Amino acid sequence: MRFQRLATLGFFLLTFLTPCFAHHMAVVVNKDNNIGNVTAIHLGKIFRCDVKKWPDGKSVTVVLHRDSAGEIETLEHLVKINAEELKALEAAHKDSIILVDSDADVLKMVESMPGAIGLVELHSIDNTINVVHVDGKLPTESGYLPH
Repeated sequence: MRFQRLATLGFFLLTFLTPCFAHHMAVVVNKDNNIGNVTAIHLGKIFRCDVKKWPDGKSVTVVLHRDSAGEIETLEHLVKINAEELKALEAAHKDSIILVDSDADVLKMVESMPGAIGLVELHSIDNTINVVHVDGKLPTESGYLPH
């Protein structure tokens, strides 16, 4: 009986709590980008390529993964489009969207391009980039939009 309760509790924890931590994405920018906070609405405009320049005049370059379930889910929520529409957006804005294969590639591109912005899994963050507050919150805080 006790084993059954423990097994049920373990199953519950694995099934319902683990997905909550599976795709904690962080918005990252180049170290020279002084943007510390952005609203979710403005961030959506940036990822839709409606915003072409940063306040300092640098061109915005969006760095996305070729294939990342967490990123797609975050962008669907943020930009309010589905995966198919996202692919069309990427094709229509080849001049301002760069596709890469991994978080390490996103970090490398964002680090090397002053106007770059990207999304990475929380565990990939390092000191080569700046993490952007979204609506005043950091990725580890409850309510950070890209979760």
